Amino acid sequence: MPITRVRKEELVAQYKELLEQSNGFAVIASQGMKVSKVEALRGKIYEAGGQYMVAKNTLLRIALEQAGWEVPTDLLEGPTAVAFGLENFPGVAKAVLKFIDDEDLDEKMEVQGGVMGTDLLSSADVKAISDLPTLPELQAQIIGLIVQPSQQIVTILQNADSGVVNVLQAWLDKDSDNDEEGAA
Repeated sequence: MPITRVRKEELVAQYKELLEQSNGFAVIASQGMKVSKVEALRGKIYEAGGQYMVAKNTLLRIALEQAGWEVPTDLLEGPTAVAFGLENFPGVAKAVLKFIDDEDLDEKMEVQGGVMGTDLLSSADVKAISDLPTLPELQAQIIGLIVQPSQQIVTILQNADSGVVNVLQAWLDKDSDNDEEGAA
């Protein structure tokens, strides 16, 4: 049964909203997947800051054009699913590829490519992007870079403080040695 015009407009609006919130997406070809596997993948993508949905190719093309995205026409053929990177496209790409590998789904599911910004991505490009650090990893690295100098300053101050104490103690010890020699 064909979908109504109203439903088509709703789907285009939903795709467009997802695209406006995304910093990239991967196009996934899948066939013969069990619902439980699809739900598990959906959960992994959600944990990585994305959203997974099976897309109507024609409607996705319309949404891409309306949102001003590149249209990967050659990728939008046959059964298509899309993993949108809402918060962190590299993390979403990593989650998808890891899931396919962990679940041994190479024959049933394949990342065909994607789009990030204005760039059309091949499957190899999506793989390369998945090797980039995720947003939380980048944040941790930046925090580490910011915290490291302050830790060094604290160490220097602690060492300087103990150095002053050592100098004072040596002076006191020397002074008390001189007092003892003068008394003898």
